[in-house]
Amino acid sequence: MVTRDEWPERGELVVCTVRELENFGAFVTLEEYGDKEGLIHIAQVSSGWVKHLRDHVREGQKIVCKVLYVDERRGHIDLSLKAVKDGQKRQRIKEWKNEKKAKKWLNLALTAPTTKFGISKEGLNAIEIALLDAYGSLYDAFEDVVRAGKGVVLELGIKEEYADAIHEVAIANVKPPSVQINGYIELKCPLPDGVGIIKEALTKAEGVTKAKPSDEDKDKDTTGTTVECFYIGAPRYKIRVRASHYKEAENALSDAANIAIEVIKRNDGYGMFYRNLP
Repeated sequence: MVTRDEWPERGELVVCTVRELENFGAFVTLEEYGDKEGLIHIAQVSSGWVKHLRDHVREGQKIVCKVLYVDERRGHIDLSLKAVKDGQKRQRIKEWKNEKKAKKWLNLALTAPTTKFGISKEGLNAIEIALLDAYGSLYDAFEDVVRAGKGVVLELGIKEEYADAIHEVAIANVKPPSVQINGYIELKCPLPDGVGIIKEALTKAEGVTKAKPSDEDKDKDTTGTTVECFYIGAPRYKIRVRASHYKEAENALSDAANIAIEVIKRNDGYGMFYRNLP
């Protein structure tokens, strides 16, 4: 698989494996940069006094460091462990693990014994580079394939048979991140069964995502879209939408509000949609 032969940038957070401990600091290898070596000076291990390095790091441990200085000519990289906050460490480790998984998925999609096509190592590397150039991350590429369909892969000049395989593996493995938005509707119905009609309107609003997808949307993951309606004080109700991306959420919110208002108006009532409460 493709490895990053370039050098890290100053200030970048990098995932490292502790290789060797010395009295003056720890030598580590940078996981995403072809196992290039870096040094964490003992003064950069902890904000407090360090008596024994082994109280803070150990050989074989995966850690996240901040790049302080890079000398490409001498092949020297200075790193800091103490400059990385706990939240940054968790996020960076998560990203690194996701990227490792995405590389396995790409291999699975294109080189598994069950595939009906053969692809060379050079061809596999070319596809990986194309995805990295477009997204900066293989995992982000797989997420976009789930959100938007295989068309985003075809646009990069990747053959349709490869795009189909990538799309299939992406759908099987990636749960796209969701977004949540809210909207509000005001519903009034003067008929004797006005309360029942409003309940019907809200029920139909919640069912908008059950409609059959159009041909354009069949290749997209819309199964994660949900619409919920809540009473917040007559005559106002909140519509909460969760979806894989904002455009899909906004469309579902608009459809849900329009359907509810249409039911009310058919029954001599009044309906109004507010993106935010006035």
